Amino acid sequence: KMSKSLGNFVSLQDSTQKLGAEIIRLWCAATDYSGDLAIDDKILARVVDAYRRIRNTLRFLLANTSDFDFAKDAVALADMLEVDRYALSRTAQLQADIVGHYNATKKVFEGGHFGVYEFHPVVAKLQIFCSEDLGAFYLDVLKDRLYTTAPQSHARRSAQTALWHITQAMLRWMAPFLSFTAEEAWTVLGNGKSIFDNTYLQLSEPDADLLAKWARIRELREAVNKEIEVLRSQGQVGSSLQAQVQLTLNATDHALLQSLGEDVRFVFITSALQFEAGQTLTVQVSPSPHVKCERCWHYQVD
Repeated sequence: KMSKSLGNFVSLQDSTQKLGAEIIRLWCAATDYSGDLAIDDKILARVVDAYRRIRNTLRFLLANTSDFDFAKDAVALADMLEVDRYALSRTAQLQADIVGHYNATKKVFEGGHFGVYEFHPVVAKLQIFCSEDLGAFYLDVLKDRLYTTAPQSHARRSAQTALWHITQAMLRWMAPFLSFTAEEAWTVLGNGKSIFDNTYLQLSEPDADLLAKWARIRELREAVNKEIEVLRSQGQVGSSLQAQVQLTLNATDHALLQSLGEDVRFVFITSALQFEAGQTLTVQVSPSPHVKCERCWHYQVD
């Protein structure tokens, strides 16, 4: 039994040496050290996946702000597109949570406290932010605007302003446990000697009404995506841009989507989206009969 345990330890030691210090730091930060710690090759493989997700998100952010000079190109918050203002509000909301975890204290005796530095909820929330808030929604919605609008256009600069703030904030959140990655990205940005000479980015207060509005829009978008997936599984569509959507919405949701104007189809990433007022939510999706534009990939009658 002892020989088997020793063999497992040696195997695990080999694995950690191959993975490098950054993965082990992330495993440490992601582990709730108030209880028993667990580590094996499968757990480390999940940590590697989490690291790749964070790093790939950073690569997208850095690539799409590479021609952006904040001093010259930044758009004022009041002038930004609404979805960009939502993204900044969500970032500010998350930063408040993260700073709270870093500043957490625990009472150990009457009148005495000590800092506990809750790393594991920070890691979990950072992963969700990268995969769901950014990867599955905001960055997905932005691609058309970033890649097909004029380089100096207001729409593109608005998006880049939001991405710049998100990048600056995110690097500071991850620096305590992904120090090498944060420092590497900081060097690419050319922001100064070291990220550790800086404090948290100053962000505007989260807009509660805006957060609530876009949370509902994301729920509607998820309902549409589920129906598109049904057609995709049947081989009727490939990209979501190949689908056209008809929605029936209650009065509140109808007003919500109406406020987006022509941008509604970009938010839902479909070539055509129509909606009408009704009693309950219904979603009808069908393949577009039109031709694909080779520039923007939307299916349009013209």
